[in-house]
Amino acid sequence: MEAFVSTVNSIIWSPALVFLCLGAGLFYSILTRFAQVRHFKEMVRLLFNSSESSKGISSFQALAVTLSGRVGVGNIAGVAAAIGFGGPGAVFWMWVVAFLGASTAYAESTLGQIYKEDDNGQYRGGPAYYFEKALGQKWLGILFAVSAIIACGIFLPGIQANAVGNAVTVVFGEGNMVTTDFGEVGTNKLIALAIILIVLGFIIFGGIKRIAHFTQIVVPFMAIAYIIMALVIVFLNISQVPGIFALIISDAFTAQAGFGAAIGWGVKRGIYSNEAGQGTGPHASSAAEVEHPSQQGLVQAFSVYVDTLFVCTATALMILITQQYNIVDEVSGSLILQNIAADTEIASPAFTQMALNSVFGNFGQGFVGVAIFFFAFTTILAYYYIAETNVAYLARYFKSQSSLFWVKIVIMFMVAYGTVNNSGYIWNLGDIGVGLMAWINILGILAIFFVAKPAIMCLHDYEAQKKAGGVITFDPQKLGIQKAEFWEKRLAKQRADEAAKASKPAE
Repeated sequence: MEAFVSTVNSIIWSPALVFLCLGAGLFYSILTRFAQVRHFKEMVRLLFNSSESSKGISSFQALAVTLSGRVGVGNIAGVAAAIGFGGPGAVFWMWVVAFLGASTAYAESTLGQIYKEDDNGQYRGGPAYYFEKALGQKWLGILFAVSAIIACGIFLPGIQANAVGNAVTVVFGEGNMVTTDFGEVGTNKLIALAIILIVLGFIIFGGIKRIAHFTQIVVPFMAIAYIIMALVIVFLNISQVPGIFALIISDAFTAQAGFGAAIGWGVKRGIYSNEAGQGTGPHASSAAEVEHPSQQGLVQAFSVYVDTLFVCTATALMILITQQYNIVDEVSGSLILQNIAADTEIASPAFTQMALNSVFGNFGQGFVGVAIFFFAFTTILAYYYIAETNVAYLARYFKSQSSLFWVKIVIMFMVAYGTVNNSGYIWNLGDIGVGLMAWINILGILAIFFVAKPAIMCLHDYEAQKKAGGVITFDPQKLGIQKAEFWEKRLAKQRADEAAKASKPAE
């Protein structure tokens, strides 16, 4: 089974997908005239939009939910894997993916807002919705929804849970060993699993509001604390920093593990970490209460910067400055560079934990364990919401009343399975899920551009309204955007309310 999964993974993550991701990012960067740079100040301003309603969450809450998915184990174990298999140069390609991917994140999240729906008092949207409405291809919407449910409801939660279990083991030890159908499992890992399942169940049965309120507190706190720890290491070794950046850039083109390995692992882990183009971000974005779709698109573009340029770079600097890493030829398994024990597991938080441990001692090791716990847990919440949204999309056609209950049960089972299963195997399953969603979503949003250009027209409209001043509104029919029923109804109600107010006699 593991050999089969590895084969499928290598097919999905062929060079074609790597270049598709980079190409789509460059394509939308040019079309938006590098909005990720031009509107950086506006992105930051929009972060603090606290408009929340009974049906939707605020822009910041949507950002927090999205970041809870993006800031996860990929920032700690994923960066370590990229360096371990692709060399320091892989970090450079993660930066490239983040910069270009910010424009892809803008496009997909803006589309999510344009074509979102009011589903029984809750905003829902995502690739399945905009494929059906913008392209008129219901089958493509169903295909993405099924892929997202399999990826986010089955494959991906196990990676996060597995990393939590491994981190607990490193910090507290295995404990007493218990024989199970999955082999021998330590009691400390089982205790951690029990805590995760109890808290996870409480939150996901409370819906998007409870998820948003939890993540808006936990995610910023943990991200800031993690970056501060990295900055301490950077400050204590400030003289090494120019050399580290020079190593990253030079190794990107003459990588010790091979030029292709640096690009492949940098792009793969970059996409896995920041999720730009994968189609996950639009789900939380669609739930936000905003005046114009482009506003949430810009906020989501900024989230890519937070994930990769801040948190992933923090991890990379800690590992490279302290030299707590090895480089392995993925094909032969032979060591290209050895700084630490040869049997140190690469696809795990080990490099990061050893880096912090070398500076802060046991406190650093414990801190990484706590960071992984919260990063991974909030990522599981984000995956649940994505799976739930796509189950709700399919439920409209299959008339299932219990489907939302069962997706909760399935994701809790997969968390339990992932915690006690083999890490390398789980990472390969996660890569398949990410790759499938990325293939479908990127090809889909490129097709949407050639059919109607809604995301680009939205940006031009928003820029024009900002320049003119006054109240920001969104009229899809004026722009020639079809099937944006939510915004059409919203604008009609606003006009009706204004007319009623104008006709009301003054007191």
